[in-house]
Amino acid sequence: MRQFTLPLAIQPADIDGNAHVNHVVYLRWINDVAVAHWMAYATPAMRDAYAWFATRHEIDYRQQARLGEEVEARTWIGTVDSRRMERHTVIVRLADEAVLARGRTLWTLVDRASGKVTRIPDAMAVMFEAYRAAPA
Repeated sequence: MRQFTLPLAIQPADIDGNAHVNHVVYLRWINDVAVAHWMAYATPAMRDAYAWFATRHEIDYRQQARLGEEVEARTWIGTVDSRRMERHTVIVRLADEAVLARGRTLWTLVDRASGKVTRIPDAMAVMFEAYRAAPA
């Protein structure tokens, strides 16, 4: 299984009253890495025809991130059915490889023209196969 990675920059606005990255920022990062992965590998035709809608997010916070630390989001694909995809994400501090947060999101594919949930085309499923996790 390969992971798609995205470097993340902690901004002063990300820091809350407890002097660490606010929990809402982790959700943004989880979304950012998912979108970056899609944009990096989907063809222009796929991006024009389809959109992914998040239908469920789960985040487990493990450690705090602070301003000045280098962090990275790593994502991979879990289970896939005909219309939905499970995506896993970890946010890691690069200095010590500490996992700061783990996320799991369920994404549903939507046809942009109709606005309706649609089946995942075979070409799209093949595209993401390299990023699939082995079944547990």
